[in-house]
Amino acid sequence: MARITGVLMAGCLGVMAVSVFTNVVLRYGFGSGLPASEELSRLLFVWMVFIGAAAAYPTGEHMAFTSLAGLLVRRPWAFASLTAVIRLLVIAASCMLGWGAWQQVVVGMESRSVVLGYPAALLPLPALLCAAAIGVMALWELILRKPLDLGHGAEVE
Repeated sequence: MARITGVLMAGCLGVMAVSVFTNVVLRYGFGSGLPASEELSRLLFVWMVFIGAAAAYPTGEHMAFTSLAGLLVRRPWAFASLTAVIRLLVIAASCMLGWGAWQQVVVGMESRSVVLGYPAALLPLPALLCAAAIGVMALWELILRKPLDLGHGAEVE
């Protein structure tokens, strides 16, 4: 899965770079540009960010406040309780993000982008998919009682 997300993010970044570079060359070299370049870059950037967010969750690469968890490592019952609370908060945040993204997807189904004409629902769709993926991963970790990974050290981040 990590390889697939890496390829997808690299593809988004590559198409964005070529699109923007071509637009700059055409605009400054020939006095005309590609109107679709900005829309395409914005769409791909949003998809790249949310694909990356979903890919970062299982590896523990999201920002975390680990100072309290680091202090509780020596008390297994307290550390397990804090881990469960953190997982429940992640699930709640994923539900809220997913609900808001779903509402935007529904609104976007009725409209199209100005230049490329793609359904505007494609812009909030990656937020919905990311929220669903992170919520499912957090629920699975909660069910398995997987401990927090404090491999990067207990420090205030």
